[in-house]
Amino acid sequence: MSRLSLDAPISELGGWARRFEGPLRSLGVETVGDLLHHYPRRYIDRSAVAKLGDVRIRQEATVIGTVHGVNRQFTRQRPPRAMVTVRLFDGTGYLDLFWFNQSWPYRRFKKGQEVAASGKVTAFGGRPRITNPAVEVLKGGDADQVHTGRIVPVHPAAEGVSTGTIRRLVHDALRRTGRLPDPLPEEIRRRQGLLPPDRAMRDIHFPEEGEDIRRARDRLKFDELFFLELGVAFRKHRVEAETEGIAHDLTGDLAERFVKSLPFEPTAAQRRAMEEIADDMARPRPMNRLLQGDVGSGKTVVALAAAMVAIQSGHQAAIMAPTEVLAGQHLRKVAELLGPMGARRAGAEPVDEAQVGLFGADGPTYALLTAAVTGKEREAVVEGVRSGAIDLVVGTHALVQEHLSFADLSLAVIDEQHRFGLHQRVALKEKGASPDVLIMTATPIPRTLALTYYGDLDVSVLDELPAGRQPVETRVARTSLERRGAYELVREQVGQGRQAFVVTAAIDESNRLEVRAAEKEAERLATEVFPDLRILLLHGRMRPRDKDARMEAFRSGEADVLIATTVIEVGVDVPNAAVMLVENAERFGLAQLHQLRGRIGRGAHRSYCVLFDASEPGNEDARARLEAMVGTTDGFQLADEDLRLRGEGTLFDIRQSGMPDLRLARLAYDTELVRRARKEAFDLIDGDPDLSAHPDLRAEMERRFADSIDWLFHS
Repeated sequence: MSRLSLDAPISELGGWARRFEGPLRSLGVETVGDLLHHYPRRYIDRSAVAKLGDVRIRQEATVIGTVHGVNRQFTRQRPPRAMVTVRLFDGTGYLDLFWFNQSWPYRRFKKGQEVAASGKVTAFGGRPRITNPAVEVLKGGDADQVHTGRIVPVHPAAEGVSTGTIRRLVHDALRRTGRLPDPLPEEIRRRQGLLPPDRAMRDIHFPEEGEDIRRARDRLKFDELFFLELGVAFRKHRVEAETEGIAHDLTGDLAERFVKSLPFEPTAAQRRAMEEIADDMARPRPMNRLLQGDVGSGKTVVALAAAMVAIQSGHQAAIMAPTEVLAGQHLRKVAELLGPMGARRAGAEPVDEAQVGLFGADGPTYALLTAAVTGKEREAVVEGVRSGAIDLVVGTHALVQEHLSFADLSLAVIDEQHRFGLHQRVALKEKGASPDVLIMTATPIPRTLALTYYGDLDVSVLDELPAGRQPVETRVARTSLERRGAYELVREQVGQGRQAFVVTAAIDESNRLEVRAAEKEAERLATEVFPDLRILLLHGRMRPRDKDARMEAFRSGEADVLIATTVIEVGVDVPNAAVMLVENAERFGLAQLHQLRGRIGRGAHRSYCVLFDASEPGNEDARARLEAMVGTTDGFQLADEDLRLRGEGTLFDIRQSGMPDLRLARLAYDTELVRRARKEAFDLIDGDPDLSAHPDLRAEMERRFADSIDWLFHS
């Protein structure tokens, strides 16, 4: 029998396999290698064989016996339907196997054959019977048993191909592929106590005992994590070694003046992050750093300190935000924190380079560039960025438009980076000559994600909140009585001079139906619930100027309640807001709920978040998410819980990232395995950066990163 390569199409398993090529393709299985990596989702233990005389009614059983007789009868209905009974005998008793409306058993089974069968035992006519059993004719003993008499794998199936068919295909594939090559260096395999790959592959599909499954999964999960980390380490080392960056000057006084001018004392975490970033920027290689911190932990302050390092060195800095609301929030923070240093905003009037730019007489110059900035003001900003008269520009994706050019961009700050596409992030970097990149997120990233999918970045963590931040009390409302209580809470807080958010339309900001739902909810609250309160509506389909105007009106206290879609998820800072009501909270992930909750508790007043749960009583996932929100305000704990509940594939668009899939490994549960794989991968790259001494390893890495090969080789 000819050997098959892992790249061979399924059809090469034989003519009978060709019938299933279409259904298998829907499962992502096209080659023999794909088939072997189509792992079982569970197992049925049919290894304990019962004697026919010992079987018990209503129990699952696996039996082996000799065919004593085969009988076929037909029903009287038209058309007639076949009823086939195969009687087994093993010396201790008899048992019938029964099929209704199926003729193939009559043709397949012959008197004298040895047969293994599994299923639930019932009784008919006083004799034990198994209806529609999993059954096999044993040929030459039990060496070829696939469906019975063993621990049986249950693979994910699809319409047109059953789990039994897949089991047989996998069994044939394992026989035809022979010894599998092992790209993992032998010393790593031995050090980690891992099985050879062919043994692991056999045991994951057809284990002899439960321990075989555990050891096989350990090997295959290690492979997934190791090659993911190998790609991350390969890219990180290559970017650091091959790309020449800008060594910023730390001797200037602008960054120090900025910190001293702050109206508050930075937290220890902020100071630590500032030092880590400054050290990176002083090196002659591009910085690639992730700054993650909980909602309200002060990331913007850290980013502005980095911008001052760039500007005092004679360069420019840019901050790119995913929404105009967030960009506007950053601009207000820039004006508030840089104002005491003599900074000025470049506006509609042309910028005089003799007076400003590169922190001239009036200090650093900053500007805003979004779709809302138009006309002469836009022309002035574009020209100021091009000439170098503007030191710091804050904006949205408008910053990466082709017509915008920078005089000397050396720092690119990307906020809430998972909301941008890869091409937008790359486009901003290409506006300068290998600028330093600081990626910020207020969505805490689970520790294992930071070690894998973000593992090519150095990480700074803001793990403490500034003084004065108030705790937020979180409740879940499921009944009409609890809903009325939430409305009374809003009325009570407004009576004390506070303000409230109501978030609706939880699924898709661009969906017109949801915008109409928000408008309808605003009308209901204004007329039926809070007719005496001042209410504003905000959603993402509004024109930029209208959004800014309404947000500013709410911020200045002209309205008591802001009804909004998730456009307010990030970047909204209204210290007087003390209540957040979230409609249909069961539709949100934990990270998004945590972001929304972060819009309150920003002032000196105690704040309250009420999550309306409209899920069905049996929706345990939704209940678990909402209870987690009630249980903690720690974003990092919630991030780990979100990973456990939803899996890595749904977080941060990881499945769209082009990174290798994790079929067996689960980051929420395999933390220790992640750390072991990461250490081995990074140690190997330290000694062999381009994998020239490990060509098979490099080939396997490139194969697994086929969908993101540009990411692997280009910064």
